[in-house]
Amino acid sequence: MFSYKSSKFLAYFTILISVGTLGFYVIGGDEWSLIDSFYMTIFTITTVGFGEIHPLNDLGRLWTSFVIVFGVSGFLYMLSEIGAELVEFRVYKENQKKRKIRKMKNHYIICGYGRMGAVIARELHEKNYPFVVVEIDQDKIDKISALGYQSILGDATIEKTLEEAGIHKAAGIVVCLNNDPDNLFVTLTARSLNHDAFLVSRCSQINNKPKLKQAGANKVVNPYTAGGHKMAELLISPELEDTVSLSLSHGIVDLAIDEVNLTNLNSFHGVKIKDSTIREEFNLIIVGLVNGDGSYEINPDPELLLSADHTVMIMGQKRQLEQFKDKFPSHTHI
Repeated sequence: MFSYKSSKFLAYFTILISVGTLGFYVIGGDEWSLIDSFYMTIFTITTVGFGEIHPLNDLGRLWTSFVIVFGVSGFLYMLSEIGAELVEFRVYKENQKKRKIRKMKNHYIICGYGRMGAVIARELHEKNYPFVVVEIDQDKIDKISALGYQSILGDATIEKTLEEAGIHKAAGIVVCLNNDPDNLFVTLTARSLNHDAFLVSRCSQINNKPKLKQAGANKVVNPYTAGGHKMAELLISPELEDTVSLSLSHGIVDLAIDEVNLTNLNSFHGVKIKDSTIREEFNLIIVGLVNGDGSYEINPDPELLLSADHTVMIMGQKRQLEQFKDKFPSHTHI
């Protein structure tokens, strides 16, 4: 379409310049060469206004007016057409994006692209999960598009916006707007539109957590509480972050990881991992091990002999970890 428009305008101005040049050449008489006539036509069309190359009679001035009118009109029409084409192109790209989103299924919807939403989007993108971001701020939408993420410009509190994001076919929804009332309303609306999707909602005030759960959220996250717990874990077990990073997609099983220093646990000294009874008795697994020299082993060999120099990373349900602690109350946590 742009090629057709360009050809049309090129033909228009070619004809105008040719006719204008011929007119000045005929009207000007012997004083006007073709170069003079062409030059006069160009700066007349462009309204540069250098003045007359040679004195013009009344007919010449009338012809100049004719060239100016058609030249300026042509330029204005061209600009209006270009503007219309740009608008149409933007609409086309927007419709193309909406068609892609309509074809998505079992995807994730992120409502709000603040700091938390940006982190979630980056995580999903890096793990190649399909997702769409719903954001009301055009500047943020531009940034999202620049990153190659699918997005919807709109208010997540409006049902139609969620429908445009494909909520009926979504596998999961995360609501992370700036305030709890909006999060509560979006959670309630999202749950009414999709009864099966896993729904995670943010809450700024911890006392709003029960309300969000009642509205339909499967999980409610307070970023300040979660961040505080994480910092406390790193403070108590600094090696844990470097050794194992556990991520649950649906939080169905309440898993935990603990570090156990074997220095005081004589019953494990000289025992192979497979014979330690940790798995059989407590349903816990050793997922990592730190040697005395500080080196790490992930998923250590079951035949490996445990010693007092070892620190093991044990993973399992919290209840089972507590049972282990009750049986071995003297064990040391790093």
